[in-house]
Amino acid sequence: MTIKFDRTDSLKKVGADSKNTGDPMSQISILTDRIQYITGHLKLNRKDHSARRGLVNLVSTRKKLLKYLKRKNVDKYESTIKELGIRK
Repeated sequence: MTIKFDRTDSLKKVGADSKNTGDPMSQISILTDRIQYITGHLKLNRKDHSARRGLVNLVSTRKKLLKYLKRKNVDKYESTIKELGIRK
């Protein structure tokens, strides 16, 4: 079962345009919301291994996007991490 996320809330966190969902900052924000949702799901359903596998894939994708953003623009990388509360 999938849940449709309201991406406008995710995009407001990083100050991105709601139409530009291809921007790395936007994608990182959307992935972070999905990761938080699945993490909550796995706290209730410990034996859901397919969801756990999906979570690992999402974390991997977000890590790659963060690495790309850090390589291209360090200022945006640092502001994105600070706004989303990733990597304290």
